[in-house]
Amino acid sequence: MANSLPLEGLRVLDVSSFIAAPAAAVVLGDYGADVIKVEPPGEGDPHRGNINLTSFPKSEVNYPWHLDARNKRSIALDLKHPDGRAALDRLIDTADILITNYPFPVRARLRLSYEEVAARNPRLIYASFSGYGEEGADKDQPGYDSNAYFARSGLLDAIHFEGQPPGFALPAQGDRPSAMALLSAILLALIDRGRTGKGTWVASNLLANGLWSNGVYAQAALVGSYLPNRPPRERPRSALANIYLTADDRWLQINVTNETRDWPAILEMIERPELVADPRFAEREARQANAAALTEIFDSAIRKRPFAHWNRLLKARAVPHSRINRLQDIPEDAQAVAARAVVASDAPDMPLTLAAPFQIGHAAPRRPGPGPALGQHTDVILREAGLSENEIAALRASGAAA
Repeated sequence: MANSLPLEGLRVLDVSSFIAAPAAAVVLGDYGADVIKVEPPGEGDPHRGNINLTSFPKSEVNYPWHLDARNKRSIALDLKHPDGRAALDRLIDTADILITNYPFPVRARLRLSYEEVAARNPRLIYASFSGYGEEGADKDQPGYDSNAYFARSGLLDAIHFEGQPPGFALPAQGDRPSAMALLSAILLALIDRGRTGKGTWVASNLLANGLWSNGVYAQAALVGSYLPNRPPRERPRSALANIYLTADDRWLQINVTNETRDWPAILEMIERPELVADPRFAEREARQANAAALTEIFDSAIRKRPFAHWNRLLKARAVPHSRINRLQDIPEDAQAVAARAVVASDAPDMPLTLAAPFQIGHAAPRRPGPGPALGQHTDVILREAGLSENEIAALRASGAAA
Protein backbone atom coordinates (compact mmCIF):
# COMPACT_ATOMS: atom_id res chain seq x y z
CA MET A 1 0.00 0.00 0.00
CA ALA A 2 1.49 3.32 -1.06
CA ASN A 3 2.90 5.34 1.83
CA SER A 4 1.95 2.77 4.45
CA LEU A 5 4.47 3.61 7.14
CA PRO A 6 6.41 0.49 8.19
CA LEU A 7 6.31 1.18 11.95
CA GLU A 8 2.64 2.09 12.29
CA GLY A 9 1.07 0.45 15.33
CA LEU A 10 4.30 0.34 17.34
CA ARG A 11 4.53 2.22 20.61
CA VAL A 12 7.87 3.60 21.78
CA LEU A 13 8.70 4.91 25.25
CA ASP A 14 11.48 7.47 24.96
CA VAL A 15 12.85 7.47 28.51
CA SER A 16 16.02 9.30 27.57
CA SER A 17 17.55 12.74 27.50
CA PHE A 18 19.72 15.04 25.42
CA ILE A 19 20.33 13.90 21.83
CA ALA A 20 21.62 10.49 20.72
CA ALA A 21 18.93 8.21 22.15
CA PRO A 22 16.07 10.69 21.54
CA ALA A 23 17.24 11.10 17.93
CA ALA A 24 16.81 7.36 17.37
CA ALA A 25 13.27 7.70 18.70
CA VAL A 26 12.66 10.60 16.30
CA VAL A 27 13.33 8.39 13.28
CA LEU A 28 11.07 5.63 14.62
CA GLY A 29 8.36 8.27 14.82
CA ASP A 30 9.15 9.57 11.34
CA TYR A 31 8.21 6.14 10.00
CA GLY A 32 4.99 5.65 11.89
CA ALA A 33 5.68 4.68 15.51
CA ASP A 34 3.79 6.39 18.33
CA VAL A 35 6.65 7.87 20.37
CA ILE A 36 5.89 8.86 23.96
CA LYS A 37 8.49 11.15 25.48
CA VAL A 38 8.70 10.47 29.24
CA GLU A 39 10.10 13.53 31.00
CA PRO A 40 10.48 14.65 34.61
CA PRO A 41 8.09 17.41 35.75
CA GLY A 42 9.57 20.86 36.15
CA GLU A 43 12.32 21.34 33.57
CA GLY A 44 11.70 18.21 31.51
CA ASP A 45 14.44 16.83 29.28
CA PRO A 46 17.50 19.09 29.74
CA HIS A 47 17.76 19.25 25.96
CA ARG A 48 14.83 21.70 26.04
CA GLY A 49 17.30 24.28 27.37
CA ASN A 50 20.34 23.52 25.22
CA ILE A 51 19.44 26.42 22.93
CA ASN A 52 20.86 28.62 25.72
CA LEU A 53 24.32 27.00 25.68
CA THR A 54 27.14 29.09 24.25
CA SER A 55 28.02 26.33 21.74
CA PHE A 56 24.56 26.52 20.10
CA PRO A 57 23.80 29.28 17.57
CA LYS A 58 21.33 31.69 19.13
CA SER A 59 17.76 31.86 17.84
CA GLU A 60 14.29 32.70 19.07
CA VAL A 61 13.32 29.28 17.67
CA ASN A 62 14.12 26.31 19.91
CA TYR A 63 15.36 24.41 16.88
CA PRO A 64 17.35 21.73 18.81
CA TRP A 65 14.19 20.68 20.62
CA HIS A 66 12.05 20.61 17.48
CA LEU A 67 14.70 18.58 15.65
CA ASP A 68 15.09 15.94 18.37
CA ALA A 69 11.52 15.77 19.67
CA ARG A 70 9.37 16.21 16.57
CA ASN A 71 6.14 14.26 16.35
CA LYS A 72 6.50 12.91 19.89
CA ARG A 73 3.90 13.06 22.64
CA SER A 74 5.11 14.26 26.03
CA ILE A 75 4.11 12.85 29.40
CA ALA A 76 5.59 14.35 32.56
CA LEU A 77 6.15 11.69 35.25
CA ASP A 78 8.30 11.83 38.37
CA LEU A 79 9.86 8.36 38.22
CA LYS A 80 11.38 8.86 41.69
CA HIS A 81 7.84 9.02 43.08
CA PRO A 82 6.35 5.54 43.63
CA ASP A 83 3.11 6.51 41.93
CA GLY A 84 4.90 8.03 38.96
CA ARG A 85 7.01 4.90 38.57
CA ALA A 86 3.86 2.77 38.83
CA ALA A 87 2.29 4.82 36.05
CA LEU A 88 5.30 4.09 33.87
CA ASP A 89 4.71 0.37 34.47
CA ARG A 90 1.26 0.78 32.97
CA LEU A 91 2.84 2.27 29.87
CA ILE A 92 5.46 -0.48 29.71
CA ASP A 93 2.72 -3.09 29.65
CA THR A 94 1.57 -1.99 26.19
CA ALA A 95 4.85 -0.71 24.72
CA ASP A 96 6.89 -2.34 21.98
CA ILE A 97 10.16 -0.47 22.50
CA LEU A 98 11.71 1.34 25.45
CA ILE A 99 14.73 3.56 24.82
CA THR A 100 16.84 4.83 27.69
CA ASN A 101 20.23 6.41 28.15
CA TYR A 102 19.89 7.09 31.87
CA PRO A 103 23.13 6.34 33.76
CA PHE A 104 23.24 2.77 35.01
CA PRO A 105 23.08 3.72 38.73
CA VAL A 106 19.99 5.85 37.97
CA ARG A 107 18.38 2.94 36.15
CA ALA A 108 19.01 0.75 39.18
CA ARG A 109 17.36 3.27 41.51
CA LEU A 110 14.38 3.67 39.18
CA ARG A 111 14.01 -0.07 38.53
CA LEU A 112 14.67 0.50 34.84
CA SER A 113 17.07 -2.37 34.13
CA TYR A 114 16.24 -4.69 31.26
CA GLU A 115 15.50 -7.57 33.63
CA GLU A 116 13.01 -5.54 35.67
CA VAL A 117 11.28 -4.08 32.64
CA ALA A 118 11.15 -7.34 30.65
CA ALA A 119 9.56 -9.10 33.62
CA ARG A 120 6.45 -6.99 32.98
CA ASN A 121 6.51 -7.21 29.19
CA PRO A 122 8.55 -10.07 27.68
CA ARG A 123 7.84 -8.80 24.13
CA LEU A 124 9.44 -5.43 24.85
CA ILE A 125 12.59 -4.39 23.00
CA TYR A 126 14.81 -2.57 25.46
CA ALA A 127 17.25 -0.19 23.75
CA SER A 128 20.12 0.92 25.96
CA PHE A 129 22.44 3.77 25.04
CA SER A 130 25.48 4.88 27.02
CA GLY A 131 28.75 6.72 26.75
CA TYR A 132 31.18 3.86 27.24
CA GLY A 133 29.23 0.61 27.04
CA GLU A 134 27.48 -1.81 29.35
CA GLU A 135 30.53 -3.18 31.17
CA GLY A 136 34.03 -2.16 32.23
CA ALA A 137 35.64 0.27 34.63
CA ASP A 138 34.29 3.35 32.82
CA LYS A 139 30.71 2.22 32.17
CA ASP A 140 29.36 4.69 34.77
CA GLN A 141 31.50 7.61 33.59
CA PRO A 142 29.41 10.46 32.11
CA GLY A 143 29.72 10.25 28.35
CA TYR A 144 29.00 12.98 25.83
CA ASP A 145 29.98 12.86 22.19
CA SER A 146 32.77 15.38 22.75
CA ASN A 147 34.59 13.11 25.21
CA ALA A 148 33.42 9.56 24.41
CA TYR A 149 32.89 9.68 20.63
CA PHE A 150 35.52 12.18 19.51
CA ALA A 151 38.23 12.28 22.18
CA ARG A 152 38.38 8.70 23.44
CA SER A 153 38.10 7.15 19.95
CA GLY A 154 41.16 9.00 18.64
CA LEU A 155 39.12 10.98 16.10
CA LEU A 156 40.29 14.36 17.34
CA ASP A 157 43.88 13.18 17.37
CA ALA A 158 43.59 11.74 13.86
CA ILE A 159 42.30 14.94 12.26
CA HIS A 160 44.38 17.60 13.98
CA PHE A 161 47.30 19.28 12.25
CA GLU A 162 50.90 18.84 13.31
CA GLY A 163 52.12 21.45 15.74
CA GLN A 164 48.58 22.41 16.69
CA PRO A 165 46.42 21.26 19.60
CA PRO A 166 43.49 18.94 18.82
CA GLY A 167 40.25 20.67 17.90
CA PHE A 168 36.93 20.44 19.71
CA ALA A 169 33.80 18.86 18.30
CA LEU A 170 30.69 20.92 17.65
CA PRO A 171 27.37 20.03 19.36
CA ALA A 172 25.92 16.58 18.61
CA GLN A 173 28.22 15.78 15.69
CA GLY A 174 28.69 12.31 17.15
CA ASP A 175 25.24 11.95 18.68
CA ARG A 176 23.18 11.77 15.50
CA PRO A 177 25.29 9.18 13.65
CA SER A 178 25.31 7.16 16.88
CA ALA A 179 21.50 7.38 16.91
CA MET A 180 21.49 5.55 13.57
CA ALA A 181 23.42 2.68 15.13
CA LEU A 182 20.86 2.38 17.95
CA LEU A 183 18.05 2.57 15.39
CA SER A 184 19.64 -0.25 13.40
CA ALA A 185 19.85 -2.44 16.49
CA ILE A 186 16.19 -1.76 17.31
CA LEU A 187 15.07 -2.69 13.81
CA LEU A 188 17.09 -5.92 13.93
CA ALA A 189 15.42 -6.76 17.24
CA LEU A 190 11.99 -6.13 15.71
CA ILE A 191 12.81 -8.62 12.93
CA ASP A 192 13.92 -11.14 15.53
CA ARG A 193 10.76 -10.60 17.59
CA GLY A 194 8.70 -11.23 14.47
CA ARG A 195 10.27 -14.69 14.23
CA THR A 196 10.42 -15.65 17.91
CA GLY A 197 7.64 -13.60 19.53
CA LYS A 198 10.10 -12.53 22.23
CA GLY A 199 11.65 -9.19 23.01
CA THR A 200 15.30 -8.61 23.82
CA TRP A 201 17.77 -5.90 24.74
CA VAL A 202 19.96 -4.03 22.32
CA ALA A 203 22.69 -1.54 23.11
CA SER A 204 25.00 1.01 21.53
CA ASN A 205 27.40 3.58 22.92
CA LEU A 206 29.33 6.67 21.90
CA LEU A 207 32.77 5.10 22.25
CA ALA A 208 31.94 2.21 19.91
CA ASN A 209 30.43 4.57 17.38
CA GLY A 210 33.43 6.89 17.51
CA LEU A 211 35.77 3.96 16.89
CA TRP A 212 33.59 2.72 14.02
CA SER A 213 33.56 6.22 12.50
CA ASN A 214 37.34 6.36 12.88
CA GLY A 215 37.59 2.85 11.48
CA VAL A 216 40.48 3.29 9.03
CA TYR A 217 42.82 4.82 11.60
CA ALA A 218 41.54 2.78 14.57
CA GLN A 219 41.93 -0.51 12.71
CA ALA A 220 45.39 0.58 11.58
CA ALA A 221 46.31 1.21 15.21
CA LEU A 222 45.08 -2.27 16.14
CA VAL A 223 47.72 -3.73 13.81
CA GLY A 224 50.39 -1.27 14.98
CA SER A 225 50.22 1.15 12.06
CA TYR A 226 50.11 4.94 12.44
CA LEU A 227 50.51 8.14 10.46
CA PRO A 228 51.99 11.35 11.82
CA ASN A 229 49.56 14.17 12.44
CA ARG A 230 48.22 15.88 9.35
CA PRO A 231 50.64 18.29 7.68
CA PRO A 232 49.47 21.84 6.93
CA ARG A 233 47.53 22.62 3.77
CA GLU A 234 50.59 24.12 2.11
CA ARG A 235 52.47 20.85 2.58
CA PRO A 236 49.83 18.16 2.10
CA ARG A 237 50.34 14.44 1.68
CA SER A 238 48.80 14.90 -1.77
CA ALA A 239 48.14 18.12 -3.65
CA LEU A 240 45.32 16.28 -5.44
CA ALA A 241 43.47 15.78 -2.17
CA ASN A 242 43.58 19.30 -0.79
CA ILE A 243 41.69 22.58 -0.55
CA TYR A 244 42.29 25.76 -2.56
CA LEU A 245 41.01 29.31 -2.39
CA THR A 246 39.17 30.62 -5.45
CA ALA A 247 38.97 34.17 -6.79
CA ASP A 248 35.63 34.77 -5.06
CA ASP A 249 37.05 33.79 -1.65
CA ARG A 250 35.53 30.31 -1.54
CA TRP A 251 37.39 27.15 -0.60
CA LEU A 252 37.40 24.40 -3.23
CA GLN A 253 38.03 20.86 -2.08
CA ILE A 254 39.30 18.38 -4.65
CA ASN A 255 39.86 14.67 -4.12
CA VAL A 256 41.29 13.02 -7.21
CA THR A 257 40.92 9.26 -6.79
CA ASN A 258 41.87 8.23 -10.34
CA GLU A 259 45.12 10.07 -11.00
CA THR A 260 45.99 8.01 -14.08
CA ARG A 261 42.83 9.20 -15.79
CA ASP A 262 42.48 12.70 -14.39
CA TRP A 263 46.03 14.07 -14.12
CA PRO A 264 46.34 15.28 -17.76
CA ALA A 265 42.82 16.73 -17.69
CA ILE A 266 43.55 18.68 -14.52
CA LEU A 267 46.69 20.16 -16.06
CA GLU A 268 44.62 21.31 -19.03
CA MET A 269 42.03 22.72 -16.64
CA ILE A 270 44.61 24.91 -14.85
CA GLU A 271 46.21 25.79 -18.21
CA ARG A 272 49.52 24.13 -17.38
CA PRO A 273 49.62 21.19 -19.87
CA GLU A 274 53.43 21.36 -20.06
CA LEU A 275 53.64 19.91 -16.53
CA VAL A 276 52.72 16.50 -17.88
CA ALA A 277 56.41 16.19 -18.89
CA ASP A 278 57.77 17.57 -15.61
CA PRO A 279 59.63 14.72 -13.87
CA ARG A 280 58.61 16.08 -10.45
CA PHE A 281 55.02 15.18 -11.26
CA ALA A 282 55.33 12.36 -13.78
CA GLU A 283 54.09 9.59 -11.47
CA ARG A 284 51.86 9.45 -8.43
CA GLU A 285 54.77 8.83 -6.07
CA ALA A 286 56.65 11.80 -7.50
CA ARG A 287 53.60 14.04 -7.19
CA GLN A 288 53.29 13.06 -3.55
CA ALA A 289 56.98 13.64 -2.89
CA ASN A 290 56.65 17.10 -4.45
CA ALA A 291 53.20 17.90 -3.06
CA ALA A 292 54.27 21.26 -1.63
CA ALA A 293 55.55 22.50 -5.01
CA LEU A 294 52.43 21.23 -6.76
CA THR A 295 50.22 22.93 -4.17
CA GLU A 296 51.91 26.26 -4.96
CA ILE A 297 51.14 25.76 -8.65
CA PHE A 298 47.50 24.92 -7.95
CA ASP A 299 47.19 27.83 -5.53
CA SER A 300 48.37 30.28 -8.16
CA ALA A 301 46.05 28.91 -10.85
CA ILE A 302 42.91 28.39 -8.80
CA ARG A 303 43.05 31.87 -7.25
CA LYS A 304 42.56 33.37 -10.72
CA ARG A 305 39.00 32.11 -11.28
CA PRO A 306 35.80 31.94 -9.18
CA PHE A 307 34.38 28.73 -7.82
CA ALA A 308 31.71 28.53 -10.55
CA HIS A 309 34.45 28.29 -13.19
CA TRP A 310 36.21 25.40 -11.45
CA ASN A 311 32.94 23.71 -10.59
CA ARG A 312 31.94 23.66 -14.26
CA LEU A 313 35.27 22.21 -15.41
CA LEU A 314 35.52 19.63 -12.65
CA LYS A 315 31.94 18.49 -13.16
CA ALA A 316 32.56 18.07 -16.88
CA ARG A 317 35.49 15.78 -16.08
CA ALA A 318 33.68 13.93 -13.25
CA VAL A 319 36.44 14.83 -10.79
CA PRO A 320 35.30 14.53 -7.16
CA HIS A 321 35.15 18.01 -5.66
CA SER A 322 33.00 20.35 -3.62
CA ARG A 323 32.79 23.89 -2.44
CA ILE A 324 33.31 23.97 1.31
CA ASN A 325 29.95 25.36 2.25
CA ARG A 326 29.56 27.94 4.92
CA LEU A 327 26.67 27.23 7.24
CA GLN A 328 24.92 30.20 5.66
CA ASP A 329 24.94 28.31 2.34
CA ILE A 330 22.88 25.38 3.61
CA PRO A 331 19.41 27.00 3.25
CA GLU A 332 20.19 27.76 -0.40
CA ASP A 333 21.54 24.30 -1.28
CA ALA A 334 19.03 22.96 -3.81
CA GLN A 335 20.76 19.58 -3.91
CA ALA A 336 20.15 19.06 -0.19
CA VAL A 337 16.43 19.43 -0.94
CA ALA A 338 16.66 17.18 -3.99
CA ALA A 339 18.43 14.55 -1.88
CA ARG A 340 15.56 14.81 0.66
CA ALA A 341 18.03 15.77 3.37
CA VAL A 342 16.26 19.09 3.95
CA VAL A 343 12.45 18.89 4.05
CA ALA A 344 9.46 21.03 4.85
CA SER A 345 8.24 21.14 8.44
CA ASP A 346 4.89 21.83 10.09
CA ALA A 347 6.56 23.52 13.05
CA PRO A 348 5.16 27.07 12.72
CA ASP A 349 8.46 28.78 13.52
CA MET A 350 10.71 26.31 11.65
CA PRO A 351 9.58 25.82 8.04
CA LEU A 352 12.57 23.64 7.04
CA THR A 353 14.24 20.84 8.94
CA LEU A 354 16.57 17.87 8.50
CA ALA A 355 15.24 14.45 7.54
CA ALA A 356 16.58 11.06 8.57
CA PRO A 357 19.51 10.22 6.27
CA PHE A 358 17.74 7.50 4.26
CA GLN A 359 14.56 6.88 2.30
CA ILE A 360 12.15 3.96 1.84
CA GLY A 361 10.72 3.62 -1.65
CA HIS A 362 7.05 3.12 -0.84
CA ALA A 363 6.86 5.15 2.37
CA ALA A 364 7.36 8.90 2.67
CA PRO A 365 8.06 9.70 6.33
CA ARG A 366 5.66 11.74 8.39
CA ARG A 367 5.89 15.45 7.80
CA PRO A 368 7.92 16.79 10.73
CA GLY A 369 6.01 18.72 13.35
CA PRO A 370 7.09 20.68 16.42
CA GLY A 371 8.47 19.16 19.56
CA PRO A 372 5.80 18.86 22.27
CA ALA A 373 5.34 21.12 25.25
CA LEU A 374 6.32 19.51 28.54
CA GLY A 375 3.48 17.25 29.68
CA GLN A 376 1.34 18.27 26.73
CA HIS A 377 -0.15 14.78 26.41
CA THR A 378 0.03 13.53 30.00
CA ASP A 379 -3.70 13.06 30.55
CA VAL A 380 -4.50 11.44 27.22
CA ILE A 381 -1.57 9.00 27.50
CA LEU A 382 -2.58 8.00 31.03
CA ARG A 383 -6.15 7.45 29.85
CA GLU A 384 -4.87 5.23 27.05
CA ALA A 385 -2.97 3.24 29.70
CA GLY A 386 -6.28 2.61 31.50
CA LEU A 387 -6.07 5.10 34.35
CA SER A 388 -9.31 6.67 35.50
CA GLU A 389 -9.87 10.42 35.83
CA ASN A 390 -9.62 10.06 39.61
CA GLU A 391 -6.30 8.23 39.33
CA ILE A 392 -4.93 10.89 36.98
CA ALA A 393 -6.08 13.65 39.32
CA ALA A 394 -4.41 11.87 42.26
CA LEU A 395 -1.12 11.59 40.32
CA ARG A 396 -1.21 15.31 39.59
CA ALA A 397 -2.10 16.20 43.16
CA SER A 398 0.83 14.16 44.51
CA GLY A 399 3.29 15.71 42.06
CA ALA A 400 3.92 12.32 40.44
CA ALA A 401 2.60 13.63 37.13
CA ALA A 402 2.29 17.05 35.52
